[in-house]
Amino acid sequence: MQAELLKAKHGAGLSYADYCAAGTEPQQENWQRIYDQIQLTDAQKQLIGGFERQINVIAVSGIWCGDCVQQGPLIQRIAEASDKIDLRWLDRDEHAELAEMLKINAGLRVPVLIFCAEDFEFVSWFGDRTLHRYRAMAAKQLGGACPLPGAPVPQDELSATLADWLDEFERVHLLLRLSGRLRQLHGD
Repeated sequence: MQAELLKAKHGAGLSYADYCAAGTEPQQENWQRIYDQIQLTDAQKQLIGGFERQINVIAVSGIWCGDCVQQGPLIQRIAEASDKIDLRWLDRDEHAELAEMLKINAGLRVPVLIFCAEDFEFVSWFGDRTLHRYRAMAAKQLGGACPLPGAPVPQDELSATLADWLDEFERVHLLLRLSGRLRQLHGD
């Protein structure tokens, strides 16, 4: 993906508050319920707060999607813990050309995060569910069903999924921190 496209998409993205406000009242309540249910630990805040490289992140999501409801607020909590993470939210259906480029197993999946360097060079993308999220779903069912927005989510499942997303943010940060290109640019 080209940096120019990613910069434009990031610029078109919404803040978390504006993204959630675009949903219906029940959708907003579902997102808020999960957001209120999860907190970062002090160790997680310290880890994320120690990030040194800027990470521009584009979240391709659906306000209506049960997986997004259960993971989006976790992703937002991570982004809030560092001034080095600039997270913007895009609706998958409103940005179909980007979503098409991010198909997983030939399907339009959400949420998918696109991680970019400070200059919007593509770094990585990750989605639609973390390993713990898939394990929890597999334990409950096998098949093509999507969880209903607003369904209760056990705290241990949320915490494990948060840890998965945090691992991906840390992996991307370390990739950027160790990048020869960026180390030369920053003299470190």
